[in-house]
Amino acid sequence: MFDPATTAPLRAVFDEVCEDVSRFETGARTNVASRILEAATNGDTSPERLKQVGRDALHDAPTMWR
Repeated sequence: MFDPATTAPLRAVFDEVCEDVSRFETGARTNVASRILEAATNGDTSPERLKQVGRDALHDAPTMWR
């Protein structure tokens, strides 16, 4: 579990990365959230690095059209 001081920036990064992703695209959003949390758990808490991790996850996210 992350403390509130860590959770707020993680949420901000997630919201920024997913700003153009429909809230109904749960697979993509879940993939982004999972990868951001994994990076943060491993000690990578730089907002810029987390944004890149999130963007990479969004690019790799499963879609029903692939």
